[in-house]
Amino acid sequence: MESTVASTGTEGKVWGGGNKPLGASYGKLMMWFFIVSDALTFSGFLAAYGFSRFKFIDSWPIADEVFTHVPFLHGQELPMIYVAFMTFILIMSSVTMVLAVDAGHNMNKSKVTIYMFLTIIGGAIFVGSQAWEWATFIKGDYGAVQTKGGNILQFGKLTTVDGEEKFKRVAVSDFVMTVPDVRRQHERKNGLWFREEGTLPNYTVNEVYQGLQADPELLVRTQIINEDGHKTVLSRQASLETIRDDGQLVVEGANLRANEYGTALFADFFFFITGFHGFHVLSGVVINIIIFFNVLIGTYERRGSYEMVEKVGLYWHFVDLVWVFVFTFFYLV
Repeated sequence: MESTVASTGTEGKVWGGGNKPLGASYGKLMMWFFIVSDALTFSGFLAAYGFSRFKFIDSWPIADEVFTHVPFLHGQELPMIYVAFMTFILIMSSVTMVLAVDAGHNMNKSKVTIYMFLTIIGGAIFVGSQAWEWATFIKGDYGAVQTKGGNILQFGKLTTVDGEEKFKRVAVSDFVMTVPDVRRQHERKNGLWFREEGTLPNYTVNEVYQGLQADPELLVRTQIINEDGHKTVLSRQASLETIRDDGQLVVEGANLRANEYGTALFADFFFFITGFHGFHVLSGVVINIIIFFNVLIGTYERRGSYEMVEKVGLYWHFVDLVWVFVFTFFYLV
């Protein structure tokens, strides 16, 4: 007997079963699925960052005071300059990726090779710059004192610049006075048997207080932002009393528990979100290197298509676009 198959009435249409959905290959379609799901993940992270910042809006660190460093220009405060450079490099690497994809459409192996190489260099510069920024952020510049309530107290002097009074930060190491101390690191053998203490800070609160007391021009600045958009500077008497009565721990740099810039959540989100994005960029660089060597040995010439370059290009553009949002949330807003 001759078998018959019932018609669905969709044969020959886009979703009829025989055609490629939207004219895209399986690989490109799967890349789009990944990009959409990853975009939702980053959206969740940035939304959590936004809610947390709104909750602590009066004590959130000011980006212009945190990201002021440029490699090889030590001692100079250049807010956002190097971060802007990193952003420019990543955007330009997206441009070279576009040129590589276009050269692939034209089956131009030499141009694909050149533009893929430039894309890899741009990505490597960005990853290296982010690693340097992390190291600088972790190390810190000035140090601060954390209060019993978890607030951060910074030190500096009031100076007049162009008729405007400004607070110039002073490093803890520049004024601290060494005081003999019998403080020992807490270990299981000399304290609670189930607990060991982390590395002790370089200075004690008492040493900071003695140094603060010895310099009559030194003042304390809290992490609370006033109506003028600046952090609140305490009077001389209030500065001494706050450190003496409420100081608990000297903090230098940043980690997941405390940071000298302000509320601890800022550092937590910075490490997590920029680290997650940095992992994406590093992964993209590795994939680009693999594709680059496949271009060199003529793999895609023999296939008659540079679609792999186009697929990795979609991923690279997504990573660049995510950085625009991360850059806006962390550094500009």
